[in-house]
Amino acid sequence: MKRKELARCLRGWRDRLTPASVGLPPGGRRRAPGLRRSEVALLAGLSVDYLARLEQGRAGNPSPSVVESLARALRLSDDENAYFFRLAGHADPRVNGISRHMSPGVRRMLDRMTDTPVLVLDAAWQVVATNPLLTALLGELSAGTARDQNLLWRHFTGVPSRVATSAAQDAAFESAAAADLRAAAGRHPDDPLLRDLIADLRRASPRFESLWQERAVARHASSRKTIHHPQVGPLTLDCDVLTVEGSDLRVVLYTAVPGSSDDHALELLRTIGTQFSQSAA
Repeated sequence: MKRKELARCLRGWRDRLTPASVGLPPGGRRRAPGLRRSEVALLAGLSVDYLARLEQGRAGNPSPSVVESLARALRLSDDENAYFFRLAGHADPRVNGISRHMSPGVRRMLDRMTDTPVLVLDAAWQVVATNPLLTALLGELSAGTARDQNLLWRHFTGVPSRVATSAAQDAAFESAAAADLRAAAGRHPDDPLLRDLIADLRRASPRFESLWQERAVARHASSRKTIHHPQVGPLTLDCDVLTVEGSDLRVVLYTAVPGSSDDHALELLRTIGTQFSQSAA
């Protein structure tokens, strides 16, 4: 199965490149998108026959040096590179699973940021911690089963949410989320909770399964969200994602443009506190 996945990824990564993007001449009319197999083989210093066998799932696990050469030739990102090494059977020996430990420093930061909604997630989108203002904004996210506390499980299985999105915004988020989860799987291939989450999502959500088959690999970036709060009304906030150095923990900060109507609504929410918070995502 890993050979088949590796073959699909190699073909997909080759197809998305153009000669210009890797410093090669156009080379005449092309019958298919992307680079020719011979061009990738040239860039990676490999034989065309060996690359063909890899792309057809007929070759054994490539060596670390071959993986590195192909990763450079295909212009892979750090997350794609980690995923490629895993498929080739060369997982980073330093990776033993997702760290869900929140350091004292991160905890102190969370405690002191009383005027900003803050959410802490792990690489599997599992809620690790929230501050009171985040609970006031989005509802209780730290209660219930482990699945209840996973943002992607909640989204793809249709748990009600205060976040208001259009169909286009939903599609963009879902694509980014699936790619982010695949990147996490590349970094933490032996994490049992992550593995179970992906398997459960694939069974429970046809939409997730479809996106998973696209094999995109990328980390999720910051975004803007509109939240319909039952007491203060709609707020459009910037959601900035900060990664804790040396950890996969993400600290998500929800902020408004100073002096805007969203900022005034957030100030009202600070005054109200959590007294009206009810279960909602």
